[in-house]
Amino acid sequence: MPRAVQFDEYGGLDVLQVREVELREPGKEDVVVEVKAAGINPGEASIRKGLLAEKWPATFPSGQGSDLAGVIREVGIDVVGFAPGEEVLGWSWERSSQAELCVVPAEQLISKPDDLSWEAAGALHVVGVTAFAAVRAVDISAGDTVVVSAAAGGVGTVTVQLLQVRGANVVGLASADHHDWLRERGATPVAYGEGVLQRVLEATPDGIDAFIDLFGPEYIDLALELDLPAAKIETIISHGRAQEVGAKTEGSADATSPEVLKEMAELVAAGKIEVPIAAAYPLEEVREAFEQLEDRHTLGKIVLVP
Repeated sequence: MPRAVQFDEYGGLDVLQVREVELREPGKEDVVVEVKAAGINPGEASIRKGLLAEKWPATFPSGQGSDLAGVIREVGIDVVGFAPGEEVLGWSWERSSQAELCVVPAEQLISKPDDLSWEAAGALHVVGVTAFAAVRAVDISAGDTVVVSAAAGGVGTVTVQLLQVRGANVVGLASADHHDWLRERGATPVAYGEGVLQRVLEATPDGIDAFIDLFGPEYIDLALELDLPAAKIETIISHGRAQEVGAKTEGSADATSPEVLKEMAELVAAGKIEVPIAAAYPLEEVREAFEQLEDRHTLGKIVLVP
C-alpha cells in the first residue's frame, strides 16, 4: 500500500504520521497520480492545529495536502485527454496529495510543461492561484505602484513577480535577509517592523495605488494609514479585519481552475516567474518540513518529494 501523511487528532508537529494507507477506489472520471512533489502550505498547519475547525473541520484520520505534481498511473474509463505515463500537476480537495499515490478528478489536473521542474510544479497550485486572485482583486494598470507584505514568502514571491508581469512597480515588505532577492527581481525592498510607515512613504514618492496583504491585519491598518481606499486593499489572510473596513479577500478558492493554473504554469515554464524552492524533504521528514514552514522566515516554497 502507498504511504501518506496523516494525523489522528488536532495538535502540533508530533501528531503528523507517515503510514501505509488504502488508496480510495478511483471513479470513472478520476486519475491515479504517482506523486513526484507536493507543496506544503501554512493553511495546512492551521487545519492540523484545529485553528480552522469551524470552517474546515477534519475527519480523522485526516490526510494532508492539496498541491501535487506527478505521473499518471491509471485513468478512469470516462477520462478524456489524459493517459498513463503523462506528467501532470494540479490539486486535491480531499487533503490527500502528501502521499506516494493520489486519486483526483481529471478536471483538477493539467499537463505539466516540459520546462517546469517537479518541485516547482508540485508547489505551484496554492501559491499560483492565490497570487493570481490577489493581483486580480486590486485591478492594477501598468505603471501602478503596489505594496506587498510578506513579499518573500511562498505566495509573496509569486505575487511580486506576477505584478511585474502585469507592469506594476512593486514595493516588497520583507526581512533584510531577503532584500537582495527582491532587488534582483526589480522590486523595491522595505524592512517591516517599527517605522515601516515612514519607510514605505520614502520608497513611494509618487504615491501608492494598491496594497496586497499576505501576513496579518496590521498590514490592512498600514494600508489605511497610507490613505488607500478599501477597494485597493486585498488580503488573503485577515478576513475579519477586511470585513470591518471593506477590503477585499480574494484567495485560492476564487481563482482555482485548470485555466488559471495553466496560465501560471506557462509563466513559470517560460521563465517569467520563478517559484523559489527553499527546501525539499522526503515524505518521512514531514515534521521537519512543517517546522521550517511554521518558522515563517522561509524564502519561497517547501516541498515534499515522495
